[in-house]
Amino acid sequence: MPNIDALISTIVEPLVDHPEEFSIEKVETDEFMEYHLHLHPEDVGRVIGKKGRVARAIRTIVYSVHSRGQKRSRIVIADQEQ
Repeated sequence: MPNIDALISTIVEPLVDHPEEFSIEKVETDEFMEYHLHLHPEDVGRVIGKKGRVARAIRTIVYSVHSRGQKRSRIVIADQEQ
């Protein structure tokens, strides 16, 4: 079983200026296993990237690590208001 948390951390932590404020929250729904990324407000733009390119690349990598029988993964970049 792949460790998606470790994969996301390995990709995101070098991108952010405040790694101590980065956390991942797992939320299981009927169809998906959602990974909510909680970031410092200054780091949100770095993780999303221009036109969402960095976020799209992270999602592509995480979605490609799919095991048979597992729920599909979904990455959500959480707002501070949540």
